[in-house]
Amino acid sequence: MKQIALHIFEHALRESTVSRAFQKHVACDKDVLRICEDLYTLHSYSRVFVVAIGKAAHSMLTALHEQTGERFEGIVVSPVEPEFHVRGFRYFVGGHPLPNADSIRGADAILKSMRGLSESALVIYLISGGGSACCEKPSDSEIPFDDLVQTYGALLHSGGSIGEINAIRKHLSAIKGGRLAQAAYPAQQVSILVSDVPDNTPDALASGPTMPDSTTVEDCYCVASKYRLLERLPPSVRELFERRALEETPKSDDQAFMGARWWTVLSNSNLLEAAKKEAERQGFTTFVDNSCDDWDYAKAADYLLNRIRELRRENERVCLLSGGEVTVRVNDGGTGGRNQQFALHCARNIANENICVLSAGSDGIDGNSKAAGAIADGTTLERIKARGFDAKAHLQDFNAYPLFEALGDTITTGPTGNNLRDLRILLAS
Repeated sequence: MKQIALHIFEHALRESTVSRAFQKHVACDKDVLRICEDLYTLHSYSRVFVVAIGKAAHSMLTALHEQTGERFEGIVVSPVEPEFHVRGFRYFVGGHPLPNADSIRGADAILKSMRGLSESALVIYLISGGGSACCEKPSDSEIPFDDLVQTYGALLHSGGSIGEINAIRKHLSAIKGGRLAQAAYPAQQVSILVSDVPDNTPDALASGPTMPDSTTVEDCYCVASKYRLLERLPPSVRELFERRALEETPKSDDQAFMGARWWTVLSNSNLLEAAKKEAERQGFTTFVDNSCDDWDYAKAADYLLNRIRELRRENERVCLLSGGEVTVRVNDGGTGGRNQQFALHCARNIANENICVLSAGSDGIDGNSKAAGAIADGTTLERIKARGFDAKAHLQDFNAYPLFEALGDTITTGPTGNNLRDLRILLAS
């Protein structure tokens, strides 16, 4: 079943590529660009500028040029090194999961390019997950770079959901939460999204630089209180919270969004759909349950294990799929990530059962490890003990990667150039 689970995961990745999505949703016939249901007559614009942000920035730009040819100019900011440079584009390799110097330089370059755009200009945004960290500029000039990095670290280790974390990121940023759209106004704007956030919260993607923000400063103060963030924030940021001095982000009635459009061409639902079809082809009765999205990893694991045991009572071969992300609150952790942490927790609870669990990130990156995730079954705990490892200690230390690597049960794809959140595959027979 481990081989089958890995096959389903790899099949889902192949079927959910950026190139396939653009072939379906983007086309250019002579001088008319189609993006989903919108048509843009390119010669009618005084300038067309492309901004690509996130882990899938390079693959999105490549896919755009497959449809249009190399006719645009712009800026690319991604945490992934480009395999080649497209003529007419400037490149920045921003940090992830923490901002680096290029994150700031990239954001500055984009903001400078937005200045002076007229209503006859068109800005095409290619936005994907990872954009929050790789492209960033504090809205308050009094926040130094080191404090920005410390703030990101505190948020990432807080245990908050991606929506909660991004609410704060938006309100501390000069480009997030719709502020990039404000900078480009009055230009016409269209965003093509490859989403790593829940389908019902598209403005959480890369912290929503081009969309009206559905979160508020009050949300930020509540999140900070809920996770006791103030004691971990640097003074320059903590002071803004203590004075309740965060500035509100633009909402849907802001004029910057009057000429703006947004289209999601690829998301976690595409990954799940491809995995479901392949699991069924492999002879499994297949169910999808995303209800544990943004839950604590242990709570999510226990829920899904109980669910598949129930399903197995009525089905001979059953597959349970779950999309989205689980949360991990890390204190001085080792090497690993939320997917390996999830898999290790499952391993301790399925000993000697005919259950297999795979958990991996579609971007090929899990936390601070080299793996995308890991796979466990009913033999994993016994094999851990045979090698002299203490599964409980590795779980408590957030140090799952060395353990799964020693067992040969890490899933290593390398960066995929895509980011559609995580996929959990549970098989039982």
